[in-house]
Amino acid sequence: MRRTESIANRLREVLLDGRWIANTNVKDQIESISWQQAVQKVDSLNTLAALTYHLNYYLGGVLNVFKGGELEIRDKYSFDLPPIRSERDWQSLIEDFLSNSEEFIEHVASLEEQKLDEPFVDKKYGSYERNLEGVIEHSYYHLGQMALINKMILGGNN
Repeated sequence: MRRTESIANRLREVLLDGRWIANTNVKDQIESISWQQAVQKVDSLNTLAALTYHLNYYLGGVLNVFKGGELEIRDKYSFDLPPIRSERDWQSLIEDFLSNSEEFIEHVASLEEQKLDEPFVDKKYGSYERNLEGVIEHSYYHLGQMALINKMILGGNN
């Protein structure tokens, strides 16, 4: 299996349909809740909606680079979630996340192998492979938070 396919499979696992490492994935965590649960605060933790937006923000930013654009995302904006005031707002965010996830994974799978060793935008950011591995690690980190927050909201029945 090519390295790009392996990385794409790992992304698919954490974002959309895997169960091997965490026995869940981001899609499972967000599709199983209502918009009210998505915006429910648990202590000082981020909401599930904010974490979904955050992950999607980075996927969209890297997708822009894949499509020949600039790296325009900035950490300070990564939690600037527009208000979620209805099920439609929540479903729209979910659909955007799922669409970006699919497109992101497709781009990774179709990358030429040598691209993984090239600098990502600028040498200071490391290689494409290092950044893609970072997206996987970042996604698992927030998936863990989502699973715990979901358990707190649903009273441990999730």
